Amino acid sequence: MRRASVLGAMFSILLLLAIRVGPASAAEGGSLRGTVLDQLGASVPGAKVELLRDGRHVNDTSSDTAGGFSFDQLQEGRYHLVVTAAGFETRSTDPAFVGSGARMTIDVRLQISPLEQSVVVTAAATAVPEAQIGAPVTVIDSDMIQNLGNTDLLEPLRTVPGVNVVQAGGRGGTTSLFVRGGSSNFNKILLDGVPANDIGGGFDFADLATTGIESVEVLRGSNSVLYGSDAMTGVVNLTTRRGRSHIPELTAAFDGGNLSTAHTDIGVGGAVKRFDYFADYSHLQTDNSVPNNAYRNNTFATRVGVMLGSNTDLSGTVRFIDSRYESPNAIEFYGIPDDSFQTRRTTYASIAARSQITSRWQSNVRFGVADQTYHFANPTPTGTRSDPSPFANFLGNVVTITGANGYSVTGRSILDFGGDYPSLFDSTVTRRLLYGETSYHVTSALDVAGGARFENEHGTSNSGSLTETTRNNYGAFVEARASALGRVFATGGVGVDHNEIFGTATTPRISVAAYLRQPSASDPLGDTKLTFNAGKGIKEASLFQELSSLFVLIPPATASSLGVGPIGPERSRTLDVGVEQGFARNRGRVRVAYFNNEFSDLIEFLSKTALPQVGVPPAAASATAFGAYVNSQANRARGVETSGEAVCGPIRVTGVYMYLDAVVTKSFSSGALRPSINPLFPNIPIGQFSPLVGARPFRRPANSGSMTVTYSDSRAQVSVAGYLFGKQDDSTFLSDENFGTTLLLPNKDLDAAYQKFDVSGSYRIHPRLRWYITVENAFNEKFEAAAGFPALPHAVRTGVTVVVGGDRTP
Repeated sequence: MRRASVLGAMFSILLLLAIRVGPASAAEGGSLRGTVLDQLGASVPGAKVELLRDGRHVNDTSSDTAGGFSFDQLQEGRYHLVVTAAGFETRSTDPAFVGSGARMTIDVRLQISPLEQSVVVTAAATAVPEAQIGAPVTVIDSDMIQNLGNTDLLEPLRTVPGVNVVQAGGRGGTTSLFVRGGSSNFNKILLDGVPANDIGGGFDFADLATTGIESVEVLRGSNSVLYGSDAMTGVVNLTTRRGRSHIPELTAAFDGGNLSTAHTDIGVGGAVKRFDYFADYSHLQTDNSVPNNAYRNNTFATRVGVMLGSNTDLSGTVRFIDSRYESPNAIEFYGIPDDSFQTRRTTYASIAARSQITSRWQSNVRFGVADQTYHFANPTPTGTRSDPSPFANFLGNVVTITGANGYSVTGRSILDFGGDYPSLFDSTVTRRLLYGETSYHVTSALDVAGGARFENEHGTSNSGSLTETTRNNYGAFVEARASALGRVFATGGVGVDHNEIFGTATTPRISVAAYLRQPSASDPLGDTKLTFNAGKGIKEASLFQELSSLFVLIPPATASSLGVGPIGPERSRTLDVGVEQGFARNRGRVRVAYFNNEFSDLIEFLSKTALPQVGVPPAAASATAFGAYVNSQANRARGVETSGEAVCGPIRVTGVYMYLDAVVTKSFSSGALRPSINPLFPNIPIGQFSPLVGARPFRRPANSGSMTVTYSDSRAQVSVAGYLFGKQDDSTFLSDENFGTTLLLPNKDLDAAYQKFDVSGSYRIHPRLRWYITVENAFNEKFEAAAGFPALPHAVRTGVTVVVGGDRTP
């Protein structure tokens, strides 16, 4: 209660600061001031600064010797700046509302090349120019999303260095993101700052449409300092668009294609005086390429904002997703589709207040809610009965399974187990976040920030009996950003989290960027940037792991007498060093980084006979029925990540490659201690449900990469995207009709290498009418994962986009 009172007082202070409204006479004019800076923060004197209101010229000036500029006695309205300077790309800022008596401050950062470097928000407590951070961050903007032409985000995410996206089957199938060798639940997913993960870190990207998304940031590396649990190997932050045009803009897109695919997207947005608004609705349906595999997705996204007083931007967002997916199961392993299906309804909502209290001091307060309801149903058993008894299982057809490693098996597997049907599973997850931070610009070379967060988590699951948990978690952090000599930029911080399950954990983090050569518009070689990034991350247990942990399963008296405590957090230590080099007068850039990640105290299920091997007292182990979840596994992942991009006139090229050396270093699960043996391969131990010690984790290829080539002019655009994946360790996970191991294949290199190419294009028929086409898996590659799901199908969609009103064309 005392901790809650302290945090409540802190948030109350921050909230009052955020909504502070300074007194101003209605007749007093506003002002807009700022500084023109280069990408490393040095002032740019003599830059032309043009002020526009609702797209119309109001005034212009030039920056002084310190880069400063000002416009005074402004009427209330929305203004933006267009800044030009010799040797730099022209920069146009986003519109900002200036109220009567308001003192608005905007720093404008110029770049010397057409390779845009964004301002990022995931790497530090406050927004930082990409050029000044040592952490590896990739920004996918709305232009790239539109050029690729996909309806979902999983394809654009494949272009991020160090990332592997794995989708089980066609559109709507379970989709996982692996960052630099970490597990798929080691990433913090944020939608407008709202944590979207399930309790325990899991997140399925299958339902995440591109609807209404302005940008996506992907941080590769731990950052539990700012984000607490789940930020073990990465952070993915999605931002919803804001309305900008002073004339309301309506955009409508309609397309369709093979596999009974239909897609509609309708959006509206604009800005008037103190208010801005945006809303977007999309509908997608497809049958995919196999029976019982239809998918439907309805997504609604909206964002509204208002300027309160003279210093506070209040913004609210909502994203609602309603999906239904028919799951044929691993049809390649059974020869017939299952009749299962799942539905999911998810709502993400947030409200945030960002205030510029003084020219040096700002604050940010956010409240967010994520709520998900999931329903899975297997209506009837599918397959052939194994025997006439009421306890019979149901078998698939006789199939032959051949791995990329050359091994092959033939037989029948259990498709559905005996029991009561329909077989149902329901779950709900609700996460509520209250977050506040404040930052202060101490000097031109030092910024400090601090903040706190409170999160309430509630989860239930029901597969015949109801289980649930509620957790109240707290966290706080401090962070500093410093620079020296205009060449070295460092960010360091420490976070402290108190989780209701595992108690208190501390996580530090530091990143450094140092320039051996500074950016130059005249030097053909360009800048040389060295980077260093290191930190620790934590992740809480899932609902099922918590309720099946040793501390929960054994009697309280036994746990107390034997010193058995609650299940602890999973932990990571991530480190990377890299170099970036500009070339061709900064029209190109290449990056190379070495990373070394350690994952410890990972949670796995141990049988009651294995528990004593990790130090559990025999009396505690014997008190469980079968065993329990404990922190006993460890992995490591190291490798090299490279990327490059170049712009030559209307052509833009990007490419990434990652070599990954990942291995399980410790495990005491029953599968690790007693590997499975297929009698056909008697000398090869097999991990049926998890990898063996010394082996690679499943579905993390040693070699992977992507490339994109885009041509754009005033009317036409064409993009080609290729995704390349090497062989992967995996398992068939199967039990044969006698619960035996005859359908298991050796894990090593079980999944074949494959490549997938997508092609998209558009043509502007009229300033407000655009025709487009997207072809996914253009060469109809017939790759199959060892998990038995079919490849993403060859899919073609074509349609038109129409724009009505607004200040922009499609």
